[in-house]
Amino acid sequence: MKKNLKKWTSLAATMLLGASLIAGCSSGSTPNETASDAGKGAAAGTKDEGLSKELNLFIWSEYIPQSVLDQFQQKYGVKINYATYASNEEMFAKLAVDSSSYDLSVASGYMVEAMKKQNLLAEIDHANIPNLKNVGKEFLTTPSDPESKFSVPYLWGNVVIAVNTDKVKIPIKGYKDLFNPELKQQLVVLDDARSMIGLANIMQGKSINETDSAVLQKSKQLLIDLKPNVKAFDSDSPKTLLLNGEATAGIMYGAEASLARRENPSIKTILPEEGFELWQDDFVIPKNSPHKKTAEAFINFILQPEISAEISKEFPYANPNMEAHKLMDKAILEDPAVYPPQEDMKRGQYMIDLGEKSQELDRIWSELKLQ
Repeated sequence: MKKNLKKWTSLAATMLLGASLIAGCSSGSTPNETASDAGKGAAAGTKDEGLSKELNLFIWSEYIPQSVLDQFQQKYGVKINYATYASNEEMFAKLAVDSSSYDLSVASGYMVEAMKKQNLLAEIDHANIPNLKNVGKEFLTTPSDPESKFSVPYLWGNVVIAVNTDKVKIPIKGYKDLFNPELKQQLVVLDDARSMIGLANIMQGKSINETDSAVLQKSKQLLIDLKPNVKAFDSDSPKTLLLNGEATAGIMYGAEASLARRENPSIKTILPEEGFELWQDDFVIPKNSPHKKTAEAFINFILQPEISAEISKEFPYANPNMEAHKLMDKAILEDPAVYPPQEDMKRGQYMIDLGEKSQELDRIWSELKLQ
């Protein structure tokens, strides 16, 4: 997920959305310069021969510290322009229409797979990323890109249940407990079709990647039954509603729940007993990136242990950089909301690309949101 894992349609559906998305989405469709003196990089000139004077980054909101962008700019004299998106599908739709507007983006595993199928990605030159050696091997051999030819791991994580125990007194062990009428209009849940339909599949004892129509229709009904308890759908910052009291519990990414608990220790996290989603977000370079070598230099910069650790300090998603772990706070590495215990990991499931079947999930989600 993220961060937003955050995800659901087929190429056909996203292409239909492409024109309207390019016209402007609420998450910001136009690259913006970094906040701190963006012109300084251009004025300083490129400090590393062969790198461009700018880099166009397309990434989730709240997913990379401004301090890290500033350090890259200061080190290499490369001005970073960036834009954000709210879902894998929004990102996919824009790059499917025009892959030359951005040099670097981030995609979840199943979306890496879908983008490979549509020939939207450039092959990454590992020779330009020597810091790839810092990444755990298990993160470099995923089903979506088993040889890491088109993707490089950035962060990974899971989905949990978060509960404000000062306000919720009923026991919460799994998704089924969130249907309790005492939680009416008190939940914040992910605004993400693949995640939400997937967890409803899991509630039935099925795969998060289930494509059987009968199972999917039952999942739709389960989510319809849950809606009276849902205050808001939010994948960008669900912790906000939990912290301001608008919601008392929710389904969110582990790092969001961890950040909420830092501000309010009464917020507890639960790994749902039925099972839960696991995800990995990867850097990808669009097929027609105008500054590919600079994109690879940025990836290599991010994979420096101290930079990677800095990212995890501000945004505590699980980090695949094993060298960075040596620099990270023990409290983060031992947080079960972010790094589930090994015995619990067995209940986690990763998403895969569902191809044309994604259209059915698209319809289900649209119908559900209109209920």
